[in-house]
Amino acid sequence: MSAPTLEARSLVKDFTLRSGLRTTVVHAVKDVSFTLEAGRTIALVGESGSGKSTIARMLMRLEHPTSGQILLDGRPAADRGRPLAAYRGDVQMVFQDPFASLNPFHTVGHHLERPIRLHHPRLGAAAVRARVLELLERVRLCPAEDFAERRPHELSGGQRQRVAIARALAPGARFIVADEPVSMLDVSIRLGVLNLLADLQREDDLGVLYITHDLATARHFSDEIMVLYRGDVVERGPADDVILHPRHEYTRTLLGAAPEPENLGRLRDEVRAELAIR
Repeated sequence: MSAPTLEARSLVKDFTLRSGLRTTVVHAVKDVSFTLEAGRTIALVGESGSGKSTIARMLMRLEHPTSGQILLDGRPAADRGRPLAAYRGDVQMVFQDPFASLNPFHTVGHHLERPIRLHHPRLGAAAVRARVLELLERVRLCPAEDFAERRPHELSGGQRQRVAIARALAPGARFIVADEPVSMLDVSIRLGVLNLLADLQREDDLGVLYITHDLATARHFSDEIMVLYRGDVVERGPADDVILHPRHEYTRTLLGAAPEPENLGRLRDEVRAELAIR
């Protein structure tokens, strides 16, 4: 059998904005295609507003593409009913903000029990509880019995994101869409969360779409990098090739990380001029 795949095929997403009699169409994503295989990581890199999160929302069926297709194992992804629930059991998301993605009124155990019960309704209470504790141990939150009874406000930012990762794994996901999963965490704990994701990927043969603006972590964590600029993929290739031998001016600008203020305007002009030629 072929390896499981999550495929985006010629995705386009336009948003129509209306103000009075004026209508503006924003082209958020323009003909983006890629195939994510089990056990592989693709990093989708770009600045804020480049279309990264829109692609993530389309993959999660929270937004419908203007045109194009999303396929799981070669079959079009469902957009309603039980087929959609089954798709979301296979494709889960880790959101950017660990503070907002967990309900402050419920315990950690509740956050993990709910997706298990939704996707595996035949499991008994004891089996569900055992699965919750297993997930907490896998994301390095021990003792698991203690963390299961805590509420989000009793956890650090890094611990909350580990809970969010455990919740994504709870239904038995095969693909994870990680939307800036460490951008709101302290620098000192970011690497630990990324290494955890990498370990879980190897253990479960997960496919991971890693969305970020940080090329340094993209190289550390991914097999392939796609650079997105204003909805267009302007460069893609093996992670080391993109970082060590960038071909596009926009990629080189991102690699500059923190350009000198006096050079910022010149760099933007160069990027716009090159894109205008394409």
